[in-house]
Amino acid sequence: MAIQTKKTRPNIVFVLLDNIGWGTFGVYGGTIPTPRIDKFASEGIRFNNYNIEAQCTPSRSAILTGRHPVRSGTIRVPLPGEGLSGLVPWEYTIAELLSDDGYATAMYGKWHVGEHEGRLPNDQGFDEWWGIKNSSDEAGYSAWPLFKESGMPEPMIWEGKKGEPSNPVMPFDLKVRPIFDGDYIIPKTVEYIKRNAAAKQPFFVYVGYTEMHPPVIGHPDFVGKSTQRGGLYADIVAEIDYRVGQILDAVKEAGIDDNTIVILSSDNGSGGAMPQLGGCMNGPWRGDFLNTPFEGSMRVPGIIRWPGKVPSGVVTNEMLAAVDWLPTLAGMVGASKLVPKDRPIDGVDASAFMLGKSNTTGRDSYMFFGIDGELLSIKWKIYKTIFRYTETPALEKPYIASQFPMFYDLTSDPHEDNNLFNSDMTCGWILAPCFKLIGEYQRSLKEYPNIKVGEDFKGYKKSTLQSA
Repeated sequence: MAIQTKKTRPNIVFVLLDNIGWGTFGVYGGTIPTPRIDKFASEGIRFNNYNIEAQCTPSRSAILTGRHPVRSGTIRVPLPGEGLSGLVPWEYTIAELLSDDGYATAMYGKWHVGEHEGRLPNDQGFDEWWGIKNSSDEAGYSAWPLFKESGMPEPMIWEGKKGEPSNPVMPFDLKVRPIFDGDYIIPKTVEYIKRNAAAKQPFFVYVGYTEMHPPVIGHPDFVGKSTQRGGLYADIVAEIDYRVGQILDAVKEAGIDDNTIVILSSDNGSGGAMPQLGGCMNGPWRGDFLNTPFEGSMRVPGIIRWPGKVPSGVVTNEMLAAVDWLPTLAGMVGASKLVPKDRPIDGVDASAFMLGKSNTTGRDSYMFFGIDGELLSIKWKIYKTIFRYTETPALEKPYIASQFPMFYDLTSDPHEDNNLFNSDMTCGWILAPCFKLIGEYQRSLKEYPNIKVGEDFKGYKKSTLQSA
C-alpha cells in the first residue's frame, strides 16, 4: 500500500482493560467511585450493548482485525508450550491500516495474539511496543519450585521496533506484576502522547492494561486506600480510574484534546476465576467470564470520546461489537478505502453513528462463537438465541448443547432466566433471522475457509489486498 504523508487526522488512544465487567464503573451502576471514568463517559458515547469475544485472545484479535476470531485461527487463548499460534502475518490490523494512512503507532502492555517472531506487535503494524507477549498469569510461573525443570523460558517483558527483532527487557514476575500498569505502561503511554503531539504527528496508541487479570495484586500506592468501600477489587478499580485520568490529562496537557479519539473498553466480563475478590461486577446480566454465552460474559463497558465530533452525554442501547472498531475507526479518520477487500470483514462501519450523523450503528445482530470455533449464540435485535452454553463450574465442564434452542428477551429478562420457548412455542420464528446469519457465514467459508490455529497462511488465491 502507498504510504501517505502527514495529514490532519485525529489521534487515537485505545485503552483496553482486562476482565472488567459491565457493572464495574459508576456510570454502569458500579458502587466503587470512579469519578474520572464517569466524567469521561459523560463527554462522549457510552454503549450499554457493546459485545466482545469469549476470551482474551479472540477479543483482541477481533478488535485488531475486524474479523471473527474463528476466521483468524485465534478462537482461544493459546496454552503454555503449545507452539505456533496467534495472528498470522497475513492478517491486516488496525495498526497496519493507520500506519499506511500516515500514523505513528505504538502498543504498550498485554499483546496475547502471538508470541513468536513475525506475530508480535512490531510485525503487525506497530512502530514500537513494550510489554508482555501473552498474559498476566505468566508473572507467577517462576515462583513455582519446579518451573525451571519444565524447559519453558522465564517470562519476560519485551520491547521491539518495526523492522527489528523484539528483545527481552526484564523478567515478568510477581514483583513487577503489581506495578506493571501504573509504573510502566501508563508512563510510557503518557510520554508517547506528549512526544507525538510535540512533533504534530498523528498517532495511534493501543494500551493493553493488564488488571483485572489474575494474579490480581494491587499497586502499593492504592492497596487499602479505598475509603468508601474496602477490598482489593475496590483498590484496583480506584487505580484504574486514576490511570485513565492520567491518560486524559496527558492528552489535554499536550493541547490535543479536541483532536483525539479516546476509547475505553474491556476484553471480557469479570468473575469466573476471581471469587476471592468479592464476586462479579457484571451488572444485571447473567454469566461471567467463563459462563458463556450469557450477557455477563460478552457485554462489557464501551466508551468513546472525541470533543466536538462525537456527541457528548449519549447513552445508547445500540449494538456494537469488538469487530466493529477497525472499519469504524477507518471511517472516522477518512481511511475506509484501506479496509481490506480480499477477506471477510465482519465488523460494520459505525462511524456515522459515532459522529452523530446516524441514529444507528448499523449492527442489529451478533454471532458469538465458543473456544472450539463453533457457534454458541446469536443476538438479533432484542432477542438472544442460545444453542450451546456452559454451567458452573464452567472451567471444569464442556459446552452443553440444549435439546432445543433457548430464547430470551433481553429487554425484560436481562438475567436470561426465562426461556421463552418453555412457555410459548410460538417464539420459534426468532430462529429465522438466526438461520439467515448462519447461512451467510457458512457460504462465506466456501470462498474463505477459516485459518487454523498455528497455520502458516499466505492468503486467498482469488483476491489481492485493496491498495490505496
